Amino acid sequence: MNVLDKKCWICGREEYIPFQCRFCGKVFCSRHRLPEQHACEGLEFVKERGSPGRNANTRTMPEADDVLKDMFKDTAKYAAKSAVRGVGSNIKYSMKSSPSMAIIVICVISFILQVIPGYFEALMLVPGMVFARPWTLITHMFLHVGFFHLFFNMLVLFFFGPELERRAGKGAFLGVFFASGIIAALGYSLTSSEPVVGASGAILGVFAALAVIAPEIKVYVYFIPMKIWHALVLFALVDFLFLGSNDMVAHTAHLFGIVVGLFMGYRIRQQNKRNIWNNPNSYYRR
Repeated sequence: MNVLDKKCWICGREEYIPFQCRFCGKVFCSRHRLPEQHACEGLEFVKERGSPGRNANTRTMPEADDVLKDMFKDTAKYAAKSAVRGVGSNIKYSMKSSPSMAIIVICVISFILQVIPGYFEALMLVPGMVFARPWTLITHMFLHVGFFHLFFNMLVLFFFGPELERRAGKGAFLGVFFASGIIAALGYSLTSSEPVVGASGAILGVFAALAVIAPEIKVYVYFIPMKIWHALVLFALVDFLFLGSNDMVAHTAHLFGIVVGLFMGYRIRQQNKRNIWNNPNSYYRR
C-alpha cells in the first residue's frame, strides 16, 4: 500500500494502519471509518440490492458479482419464457396450418389422458357395440396401446400427412384420413369381436392415397430405399399374409384402410388432372 492509499478519503489524514470500507472500498481514518460517517455510496447500494459484497473501488460497486448473477438469472428466465412461448406459438401455428399436426397433438394429449380411469374404455371400438356407441368409430383412432404404438403411427403421419395436404389440399387429407379410419373400423368389426384402438387404418389410407397421387416418391423401409408404391404393396402383402394370426394387430383394418386410400387417391388424382386441363396456365406457375 503506497502513501496515497494510507490517506483518509474525507479529511486526508494519514494513518499507519488505515481502515478500508468493505462496502465502497475506499480508505478512511479512524474518525471516518464507519459507513455512516463518510456517506458511503456502497452502503446505499447494498441497501437497495441486498446483502453486502466484497471490497471494490470507487467506480465499481461491491455487489458487482451479485448484479451480474442477477442479470444472468433474469436473462435465463426471459430466454426460457421466450422459448416456451416460441414452442407454444409453433404448435398453435402448426395445428392451424396443418390438420396432420393437429391430429398428432390430439393423439399425444389423448395418450396422456388415458391414465384417467374409464377414459380408454369409453372411447375404444368394440365391434359388437358399434351401433350402440357410434362415436367410437372416430374416437378409437386417437387411442394407442403403449408408447411405441403411438410413436410409429405419429411418425408415419408426420412425414406423409403434410405431403398429402400439399398435393391434394387440407380438406382432401381430412376426407381420406377419416373415411379410411371409419371404414377400416367397420371392416374390422365384420371380421373380429376383439376391441381395437389406433389410427393405423386411417394412416395407411393416407399412405395409399399419396402412393396413387405421387407414385414417384421414394421412402425408406427398414433403411432400404424404394418407391412409395412398392412400400405400399409390401405393407399390404404383410397384412394379407398375417390375416387370422394372433399377433394383436388389426390386419383387416389395415387392408380396408389401404383400399379406401387407393380409391380416394385415384379420385383426387383424376380431379387434379381435370383442374390442370381446365386451367393449363396454373400448371406452369411457380
